[in-house]
Amino acid sequence: MIVVTGAAGFIGSNIVHALNARGRADVVAVDYFAAPEPDRPLPRRPAYLDAMQVHQRIDARQLAGWLETDGGAVEAIIHMGACSDTTQSDRAFITAVNTEYTRTLWQWCTRAARPLIYASSAATYGDGSAGYDDRVDPRIYRPLNLYGQSKQDFDLWALAEKQTPPRWAGLKFFNVYGPREGHKGRMASVALHAYDEILATGKARLFKSHRPDFPDGGQKRDFIFVAAAVAAVLHFLDTPAAAAAPNGLYNVGTGKARTFADLVTAVFTALGRPANIEFFPMPEDLRGKYQYFTQAETTKLRAAGFGHKMHEVEEGVAEYVQFLKAGGAGK
Repeated sequence: MIVVTGAAGFIGSNIVHALNARGRADVVAVDYFAAPEPDRPLPRRPAYLDAMQVHQRIDARQLAGWLETDGGAVEAIIHMGACSDTTQSDRAFITAVNTEYTRTLWQWCTRAARPLIYASSAATYGDGSAGYDDRVDPRIYRPLNLYGQSKQDFDLWALAEKQTPPRWAGLKFFNVYGPREGHKGRMASVALHAYDEILATGKARLFKSHRPDFPDGGQKRDFIFVAAAVAAVLHFLDTPAAAAAPNGLYNVGTGKARTFADLVTAVFTALGRPANIEFFPMPEDLRGKYQYFTQAETTKLRAAGFGHKMHEVEEGVAEYVQFLKAGGAGK
């Protein structure tokens, strides 16, 4: 069996879908399935898994106990579950969910000698002034928000540990977009927001730039289609630790920054409409925490044997729009 946390969410549900395509139905799907606690409302879990095959569903709060009593048949843990809200301000909450929870899974995988593939984030790199290189000491990076800091805290802890799972990889996902992200609301990709806005109003809205070195819509990100992100997860699941693919942190991006205007224009093109982009001021709560440029250094990823072809923005968006037009479950 393979445990996938965050299985009802974006990347997690796409991983379950990919495992099913491999003929694997022995997936233990972990997410917040039980009724939320009164003082901590949790987002409603989307229905993505309803169309997939899983062996068992386990509420995330019960996973640690289940692993101790019933985890003997588990082959590996793919840990995608997290609070990914970059505006979250409750430090104790995000530390417990993102850092401490991952540490519990690490310790179980270490004792049980099972692989652990987990989601880190490009948010660990902060404003980008120190670059986006996964080959240097990550202590030089300064995340801009608590989400990025919670991921950085675990990455640094993992790198310092002497007792480790036999195979572990922390994957620093860049800007992932694609099917099954509709539940994310404000945190969903600009591609999805643009699609919805274009259908509703005929135009798409983007943040104005508040830096003179970037024009409006000229802010750049490394946009990666979710299928490629999933392929990277499965690559490290399949590949034992070796000199060419050692345990550690890996960027998961295309290695090519594109503008938000490029991304939104691709949505218009996929819908067969001329681009009509409107710019509006960035909310105050984001201005000091916003990454104007991200671009993954992918040398280490490729050296580890990952040969998956990366979609150009136009290709990925066209495939995504076809999924949405076909009534993709929950977007």
